Amino acid sequence: MAKLRTLLCFVFAAAASLPALPVAAQTQPGSAEADKSRLWLPGTGRNYLGLNVGRSRYSLPCGSAALLCDDTDRSVQLYTGKMIGDFWGVELGYLNSGRITRAGGETSATGLNLRLVGKAPLGGSFGVFGKVGTTYGRAESSALAGSGIAAGLDRGFGPSVGAGLSYNFNPRVSATLEWDSNDFRFAGTGRDAVRSTNLGLQIRY
Repeated sequence: MAKLRTLLCFVFAAAASLPALPVAAQTQPGSAEADKSRLWLPGTGRNYLGLNVGRSRYSLPCGSAALLCDDTDRSVQLYTGKMIGDFWGVELGYLNSGRITRAGGETSATGLNLRLVGKAPLGGSFGVFGKVGTTYGRAESSALAGSGIAAGLDRGFGPSVGAGLSYNFNPRVSATLEWDSNDFRFAGTGRDAVRSTNLGLQIRY
């Protein structure tokens, strides 16, 4: 986790030092390049890749072994997206919500999500975005006998939502601050949300 954070900070610093691309000098009215330059997130294309690193929080009961219970761990998300208009797009991503200690065992949740994305400018280099869709998740739990917590593996679909702020270093690279909530199916409890707050990097191409 420390290595990921160090790498992310290094990339942020490098991205901030890159000069903005001379978009205006390359575009002519009516050209494909001019159409792209009208995007509120300018760049050479509507496709992008992203990496988020942060902290997740599970909303699960601890059973009788409450002293052997935690509800937070590191969170990592990798995703790719495509804008299908000036303000709308779609994203496909992988998320790992980490592993928590619970009822003398451990619980983890990972998944793939597909989400519709809406973006809008706030002024200057800042923007705001929202996401809504579904996550196909895999949740696995182990627990001490007699703890009152069911152990096992469960899979299934659940709702996925997110929202955040972005800052454009230049036409290709942005930093993001994002809040996410994804529902997973856990053995013995049904569907419960895992929420996370993340710092991210997004590269457009």
